Amino acid sequence: MRKLIYGMNLSLDGYIAAADGDLGWSEPSDELFQWWLAQEQAIELFLYGRRLWETMSYWQTGDQQPGATPAETEFARNWRDTPKVLFSSTTIDKVDRNTRVVTGDAIAEITRLRAEDGGPMRVGGATLAGAAMRAGLVDEYEIVTHPVLVGDGTPFFTTLDSWVKLDLVETRTFPGGVVLTRYARK
Repeated sequence: MRKLIYGMNLSLDGYIAAADGDLGWSEPSDELFQWWLAQEQAIELFLYGRRLWETMSYWQTGDQQPGATPAETEFARNWRDTPKVLFSSTTIDKVDRNTRVVTGDAIAEITRLRAEDGGPMRVGGATLAGAAMRAGLVDEYEIVTHPVLVGDGTPFFTTLDSWVKLDLVETRTFPGGVVLTRYARK
């Protein structure tokens, strides 16, 4: 059975994006970017909702941008090479060679993928991750909290039907007061 991980940068008040979609408050330090790169390299399959997939599609050519660092170049290569499943109820005109679009029941497909043999999967996008959380499919949470209050926006956590008990498995502090807390579902 594969492990399903949900992890993102979030504000201290629990948002992954400000109300206007602005992510500028979550600019990573070099150390944090390297940590995210290592995490992403360990993932064998990315599961995205449409909006996050569109945001992450920057990495399709991220290594070709002026001033791209070696870490950004490696991140872009990894993103392009890692298989992705895009869950969307809207028509998508173009996807990269490693992306498969699913328009049907996301929870049924995630359940099927999770039951397969293989390495870890990462779910991203608040709506998709929220559905996976409510279905009890998320095994681990990687919460990277930035010391900023954005006041409103897209929340990291969704409303749940019942409690989810977690074990703290890692904490780490990054430059600028950014704190990682990693939890596994009991």
